[in-house]
Amino acid sequence: MPAFLSDIAERYVHLVLAIGQHDASYVDAYYGPPEWQAAAATAPLPLTRISQDIAAALALLVQRPLATDQETQLRARSLRRQLLAMQTKVAMLGGEKLGFDEESTQLYDAVSPHHTRAWYEAIVAQVADLLPGKQAVSERVQQFRSQFIIPPERLQDVMQAAIRAGRERTLQYITLPDGEDFVLEFVTGKPWSGYNWYKGNYQSVIQINTDLPVYIDRAVDLGCHEAYPGHHVYNVLLECDLVRGKGWMEYCIYPLYSPQSLIAEGTANYGIELSFTDEERLAFEQQVLYPLAGLDPALAPRYAQLNALLAKLSYADNDIARQYLEGSITREEALEWLVNVRLYPAEKSAQRLQFYDAMGAYVINYNLGQDMAKAYVERQGATRAEHWAAFRDLMSSPRVPSGLLA
Repeated sequence: MPAFLSDIAERYVHLVLAIGQHDASYVDAYYGPPEWQAAAATAPLPLTRISQDIAAALALLVQRPLATDQETQLRARSLRRQLLAMQTKVAMLGGEKLGFDEESTQLYDAVSPHHTRAWYEAIVAQVADLLPGKQAVSERVQQFRSQFIIPPERLQDVMQAAIRAGRERTLQYITLPDGEDFVLEFVTGKPWSGYNWYKGNYQSVIQINTDLPVYIDRAVDLGCHEAYPGHHVYNVLLECDLVRGKGWMEYCIYPLYSPQSLIAEGTANYGIELSFTDEERLAFEQQVLYPLAGLDPALAPRYAQLNALLAKLSYADNDIARQYLEGSITREEALEWLVNVRLYPAEKSAQRLQFYDAMGAYVINYNLGQDMAKAYVERQGATRAEHWAAFRDLMSSPRVPSGLLA
């Protein structure tokens, strides 16, 4: 492994920490040397200096010849894409404005497809057929879904059961290091529904936002996405395989607005369906989660049908965010889209706008990332075991989003 890549990796970590002094949300996780973090806080660098140092690191990557082995090439390509995204983020912090697709390309190495309102309304019509009535479709959806709210006093038991099931399925295919664990917390006042804060040493803090009702289907979604086989497993594997196993220090830090996020969010979402087939999930929810939540298991099949249709509307989030952030629709029009096209309740729609305002084009990483991860993994083999093996490799190797394309 060329020694200069280790030098660039160390520079990269220092630069991510430096950008973090200008944006508190930029460094999502760090478990490298404490003195590096202290130095960044003690002597913060101006954006102009950070930009110059990123350019110097990129120039070094281009100037030095690389070994021909695939691992070195993948590592160098990943460092380059991460550094390019950092350069874009520094420019944005300095006031540069980018269009939605340009931002997603430069930060996340991917662009979401565009769909018209009519494309989504064809799916909304299928929802209307499933839930007939005289009310607006969004009202019918919310009225039906009101039967599936997990009572607050039962939420912890339900979430723990969902996470435990995800862990059991993950461990059938992925060996995790001894001592890996997490703490589950319930919080309020956040623009997201769940979050994993990775602390290093194979430990995570998983937070579930209870500002809005938590529906029974979210237990498996959040449990798999935030814990097993999602973010917790992703970060544990990076620390185990790359930081400790190979000494690749660039993976002791996670810059949120970077191509790494599309891999992280995409694998976390794809991990849900990898862990549970539709039939397995329905059986688990009916036999375990519904009774724990005190809900009627007989309602589960129809609710699963609804959720399958609502999942087809997920790209509406990207199209609404793009139009709203670029100013082609107003805040009020965005809320109307969220209610009548995305079929969110009014309070959830307001929370989504907060997310768009805070995170910009980050929203593409969930659904587009899931589809890209799924397509990549399922090209690597036909069996479930082969899919899990490719999934593990994707999470623990230096892949970039554009490299997942056929």
